[in-house]
Amino acid sequence: MIIAAIVAILIGGGVYMVLQRGMVRIIVGITLLSHGVNLLILAAGIGTWRQEPLTDRATPDVAADPLPQAFVLTAIVISMASTAVMLTLAALGRDDDTRTVESPERTARKLRSLETLGKATKTVEQPERTPAPTTPTNPADEKKGATNS
Repeated sequence: MIIAAIVAILIGGGVYMVLQRGMVRIIVGITLLSHGVNLLILAAGIGTWRQEPLTDRATPDVAADPLPQAFVLTAIVISMASTAVMLTLAALGRDDDTRTVESPERTARKLRSLETLGKATKTVEQPERTPAPTTPTNPADEKKGATNS
């Protein structure tokens, strides 16, 4: 029962981590999944405690089945190698898609740079200009202006 609970925790944690949005989290999730499956294979192959599968120490009827142990050992080596490759790719990668354009840190950084930019520039006061008198360009407007005054 304890082994089944440990397998469930490992596989559940692995699925949760794989569904996250960071490359390292996905790698940790895949590693947890592989550990859970390895333990599941090992638990399925060993029903009760049996003796070592060595011919000079145990008879075949009480010896443990060596096949699940060989599968798990092979799976451990393969998962270690694939984890090393994935971690290397994650370290060399430029972007793991965890930041979005709407990232709060990025927005705050932009606002800070805009604030400092506004404080650093000095405004030069220019003399006030008087508006030029407007002259109507339409002859009909000239007649209206003459009749209204």
